This record gives sequence, C-alpha cells and structure tokens, in this order.
Amino acid sequence: MIQIIKDDPWLAPYEGEVSNRIKRYQSLKARIEKDFGSLYDFADGHHYFGIQYDEKMKGWHYREWAPEAQALSFVGDFNNWDNQAHLLKRIGYGVWEVFIPETSGFGIGSNYKLWLKGKDGKEALKIPAYAEYIVQDPSTNEFCPQVISTDFKWTDQKFSNEIKTPIIYECHIGMAQEKEGVGTYLEFIKNNLPRIKKTGYNCIQIMGIHEHPYYGSFGYHVSNFFASSSRFGTPVELKKLIDTAHNMGISVIMDVVHSHSVKNIVEGLNNFDGSGHHYFHEGERGNHPYWDSKCFDYGKTEVQRFLLSNIRYWLEEFHFDGFRFDGVTSMLYHHHGHITFDHYDKYFKDGIEHDAEVYLMLANDLIHEIKPNTLSIAEDMSGMPGLCRSIADGGYGFDYRLAMGLPDYWIKILKHLEDENWNVHEIYKTLTDRRWAEKNISYAESHDQALVGDKTLAFWLMDKEMYTSMSKKTPSLIVDRGMALHKIIRFISMVLGGDAYMTFIGNEFGHPEWMDFPREGNDWSYKYARRQWSLVDNTELKYEYLNNFEQDMLAVQTEYDFLSEPKVEELNIDQDNHTIVIKRGELIFVFNLSPHHSVANYKFYVPNAGEYSLVFNSDEIQYGGFSRLDSKTKYNTISKNGEAYLSIYNVNRAVQVFKINN
Repeated sequence: MIQIIKDDPWLAPYEGEVSNRIKRYQSLKARIEKDFGSLYDFADGHHYFGIQYDEKMKGWHYREWAPEAQALSFVGDFNNWDNQAHLLKRIGYGVWEVFIPETSGFGIGSNYKLWLKGKDGKEALKIPAYAEYIVQDPSTNEFCPQVISTDFKWTDQKFSNEIKTPIIYECHIGMAQEKEGVGTYLEFIKNNLPRIKKTGYNCIQIMGIHEHPYYGSFGYHVSNFFASSSRFGTPVELKKLIDTAHNMGISVIMDVVHSHSVKNIVEGLNNFDGSGHHYFHEGERGNHPYWDSKCFDYGKTEVQRFLLSNIRYWLEEFHFDGFRFDGVTSMLYHHHGHITFDHYDKYFKDGIEHDAEVYLMLANDLIHEIKPNTLSIAEDMSGMPGLCRSIADGGYGFDYRLAMGLPDYWIKILKHLEDENWNVHEIYKTLTDRRWAEKNISYAESHDQALVGDKTLAFWLMDKEMYTSMSKKTPSLIVDRGMALHKIIRFISMVLGGDAYMTFIGNEFGHPEWMDFPREGNDWSYKYARRQWSLVDNTELKYEYLNNFEQDMLAVQTEYDFLSEPKVEELNIDQDNHTIVIKRGELIFVFNLSPHHSVANYKFYVPNAGEYSLVFNSDEIQYGGFSRLDSKTKYNTISKNGEAYLSIYNVNRAVQVFKINN
C-alpha cells in the first residue's frame, strides 16, 4: 500500500487516483530518460536554446522553439535590425537555428530581438524565450534583450545550505529601501543583509526576480523566465547578493512563478509562434480567469523542458537554495482553487490538472537531485493531501507548504471579535490543524496581508494611533494593547503554527503602512513601495521595542530549535483566563491573551518535576512591556496527586517561556 494511504486511512477510497498519479509520473520520467538520458539532461534547455557561444567556431548559435512559425530572423543593432540578414532554419522538432559569427559585430553590449512571422501571418519582434538579460528604454519604455557578461567568481564554497529549521525573511528588492524609488541588489547587500543577519533569520525569500514588464505586478506576471529583473541591477549583482548572503550563513530562496505567465505578446510568450497556443493551452483553457494571464500547457514536452530548465538554471547559475512555488493551488485544479475544499473528492476527483501534478513532481525530483538540501515550498491554500510528502511515499515532493490560513484567521478575529470574546480553544485548534508528517511554514502576515486595500497586522491593531502615539514619551492604551497582541500573535503563530517561520520585510517592527507599487491610481507614487527603516532606527520610537522582541524571539528558536520537534503537547487551555500552555521541544510556553486577567499563583501541569527558569518573557521593558516579572526567579514544581505543577504569575497579554534546569 502507498505510504500516505497507510498513514491516513481516510485516503483509502482514493488509492486508485493516487496510484494513477504515480504511474503518470513514472511513465513520463521513464520516457524522458529514454529520450534524453536523464531528467537532469532533459533540463538543459538553457544550454541549448537562446544564444550559445561556440569557442571553436568563434561565434554564437541561436536556437528557438517555434513549431508553427513561418519564418524567423535574428536581428539587432549589430545588423541594423535587418530581418533578412540572419534568417533561422528549421532543424527539426519545431526548433530553428542560425549561427552569428564574431565578425558580424554581435557581442557584449549588443541589443537584439527575434523577428518572427507567425502561423497567423503576422510579423512581430519578439524577446527570445531564453533571453537572460533585458533592459527597458527609459524614453520609450520598450524592453529589449541585451548581451551582458554574467561571469562571476563565487566565494561561497564553504557555505552549507542545509538548514534544519528555516526562519524566513520574505522580501522584495525594489521596495527594500527607504527612498521613494526602486531599490537595487547592491543597496540590499549594504543596507538589508546586515539587518537580516542581526535579527536572526537564516533564509531570505525574494519576490520579483523573474523579469516582468509591470512593476506593480509584484513580479507575479512574468514575461521572461530566465532573466533576473534589470530594474534592480545586473545578473552579476544578483549573484553578488546571493554570494554575500551565503558568506553570512543565510540561504536564499527564490519566488518562482511557473503557475502562469503575463498575457503581453510583445514582451512575453503569449502567441509566440502565432498559433494561438504554443507554450499555453489553446482557447479559454489557456486564459487564467482570475489573474488576467496565460496558463501553461504542462503536458507539452518542450514546455516541461522549458520550466524544468528554468529550475536548473536558477539553482546552478545563481546558487539559489530553494524555491517558493507561487500559485500551486491554481496549477493543481482546472478551476484554479476557486471552490470550497470540504471533501476529499475535491482533492482527487473534481477538476484535477493531471499534467500539472506530474510537472510539480518532476520539478521537486529535479530540485533535490541537483541540491539535496534545497528547500521546495508550496503556496497552496487547498490543503492537498501528500503535497509535502516525498514522491516515494506517494506525495508531490515539496518540503514545506505555507500555512496560508493563519494570517486570514488572525485578521478575521481582529475584525469581528472583541478581545474578551477570543476563544482560546479555537485558536489552539486553528493553529495546530495541519496534516500529520507534512511540514508547514507558519506566519502571522506576508506580503498578501500588506497589499493596498488591506492593513498590516500592526495597523489592524493600532490604526491611526501609529501616526500619533509611537513616541516612547506618549502614553497610549491602544498602542499598549496593539504592541502586546502583535508580539503574542507572532510568537504563538510560530510556536503552534508549523515547523518553520516567516516574516515579511518590515513587519518585524510593525511597519505602519500597506504596500503599494506605482500605478495610475496613486499617481505613480513610490511612497508605499518602500520600507521606512528610520522608524525602527529612531530610539525614541516604540518600533524599536517590536524589533527587539523579534530578534530575541528568534534567538530563543535558534538556541532551543523547538520547531524541529513536530509534537506540540497541550498542557492547559483555560478559556476563563484566556491562557494556552503547551510544551514543544524542551520549552514550556505560556500565552495569556486576556485583556485584564493577570493571575497570581497560576498553576498548571508540567511533564517533568524540578526547577524551572524563565528564559524569555514579552513583558520586558525592552519589548515595550511593563516589567511585571523577575526573570531571575526560579520556579520549583509542586506535587499534586502524584503529578508536577508549576505555579507562576500569569500576567495578561504576555508570553512566558520556561525551561527545566538540568
């Protein structure tokens, strides 16, 4: 029997569907190995297509897959954009080729494009599918590929990307600076990496790396999959960022977007060969109904090769340490996840995109073949069983999935419930409700919650008071409540919500405002497409307290690595006092969410008798607390009916962490 079905008897009625998925994967992989030698060799499109220098012939081979095009020509400033000068010839399997000698004048600094006459008879200039660097003309806004040196001397040979417990900093290069403009890779190296290291994150997850024509898409409407966005700098500068991070002990994860592609015909792959499909499904199936984009046809061999080569390219050429796969739910279902997943039939029988399933399995197979410690993270809101189990166990091979329901849950109770009506039993159940043996990344908010039209967690809690009462000299009950709950929500999400943790850039110190990129609706302003580091660096403001808390909270995880312990042991859930007590790893956590119940001599069961120390508490002055606890106090258990109990001062709106003294 398949392992995931052994582990979950509720999946038994779907053994046939799971078995058929595995057979489809095995069949396609066997065919790839027969035709190409191996999955790794199959994923070598970036070494074959596009511009490839030939040392012996002293020039460049240029190849493109365009099976239904009528004619192709390689044009650029080197040949005065003459579409008759370098015509491509068909060489089989829908592939075209031309050789461009060095004597043509083509080389570093050359701008170029593909002239193409499509099946529909229309002539157009296209950006080659495998182009690796694309610049935008500031006067015309036109995007054009450019030849650039990508040679880089890596110094990260001693770096090990084996991270037992990822603590992830989700970020965006362009909005990472305080200036009202686009940040760069080099500025991120100088200004952001030291902060990230000091705070205690061991991974950064970068949005918007793929080139995309519209900055306001946050990088999710990709046009050029092999090009790092030139608006942030050159490929060499991106490599320098990754190399620097590695030398600081930080892994770098890329937000990879293989779930869809921009509809743009000029900049992207849409209607590339004039056939109306090519890389995408034909007709309405090729149009994403919710994202105004194109849907890949994962059943085509060259689409599989294109996307898998993209995986290999970013891992090998740029030394990325993992991928966060965007839109996995959209990929897995013909309905793109726009249903309620209230029955197992919805996962296995209703609208499943079988080709996408197999593609994701192949992608995870390839990822872990190239770099065994590479992190593969699924952005999935459906809860597909087996998504984060190994392929050998009958799963899809992802290492983690994002716990996407947690931020929405926090916003729901903040919007609709008074503090005294929070149900701690429900909070505990919601945060711990996940599939056994499938790892989750917990978080209280990501970029999704910071988008314009919504509010950050800090803004939900403190609203306009953030503009008037964040000075340390200004008392505010609203800010006191907001900061206390901001700390608790982050910590309890980390401890109960998963096996890894993530923060979005700026949220660690309660960045006060939403995130919005320049667009017509805001007069093309960069005011909200940045992070205001001056707020947290100003020692007269309370943002420093929240940042101190994040740093020390992560230090507790770094020292004790409680997230690597999969078992969360419930010790006490007390609705009357809004208190949750749990044990994870060697630590005991006491979360008091009550607005006003601080209880002296609060007793609760602990598994082990002995002397305990308070190793962390959120009520310290440096975290904006009220210093109601003495961190030097030792706590000896008392015996009751043969069991051990701790007695503490359980202060309201605070987190206390205890450790037994050996």
